[in-house]
Amino acid sequence: MANTPQERTESRIKSVEIAFTVLDTVRKNDRPSITELANELGHSKSTIHNHLRTLESEEIIVREDDGYRLSLQVLDMANDVRNQVANYDVIVDAVDELANETGEIAQFGIEEHGQVSYLYKAMGNQAVETASRAGGKQPIYSTSLGKSILAFLPSDRQEAIVSETAFERKTPKTITEQASLYTELEEIAERGYAIDDEENIEGLRCVSAPVRNGTSVVGAVSVSGPASRITDDYLYGELAESVQRAANVIELNTKFS
Repeated sequence: MANTPQERTESRIKSVEIAFTVLDTVRKNDRPSITELANELGHSKSTIHNHLRTLESEEIIVREDDGYRLSLQVLDMANDVRNQVANYDVIVDAVDELANETGEIAQFGIEEHGQVSYLYKAMGNQAVETASRAGGKQPIYSTSLGKSILAFLPSDRQEAIVSETAFERKTPKTITEQASLYTELEEIAERGYAIDDEENIEGLRCVSAPVRNGTSVVGAVSVSGPASRITDDYLYGELAESVQRAANVIELNTKFS
């Protein structure tokens, strides 16, 4: 059978891949032009122009002068995504309260494609800003959010994620071996919360507890703060109890699908 006009490589549709790289590049840049997009993505201007026309006709992007930006329809889609995960308002209230209680950064995240994706972030009155943001991703093996989720996933899903993980040493304390990660995941499952002891960002310590729906895990809630302020006693004591309470509040007040 002859190939369709859409080029296929190992069941991947080339035109769809190009469309998503165009969207991602528009997202990361300030109203890029067709020429700028073509140069950055390595495609002809005619190819980029055709994709932009299609995306514009679907009202996913907006043309302004000689450049393009994402439309507000993308924001509307993001709002729908939030509510598909769980009860977003319950999560916001619980994470805001946790940030106010501790004065630090509080966050909620879920596992997507073997990484931890941030759904919501709140800043306490003494919080130190970090690069994490709603919609952003971080490695699952070096963050407390990621490890607390990973520890409670079904064994087959857990093994699939770990086996496909390309470990990168982000700090001198980052776990970079499967055996060491599995050992820590067993400890997390036993005590009920996870620690990131400057493993993802030097100088930042975090503690996280899973949010569960029966025997499955749907996400996790965490608190992060500077190592100079987050002592061992505080991290493994009061903060660990705080994130577990917040996780419990979310579980009790959420109707999971």
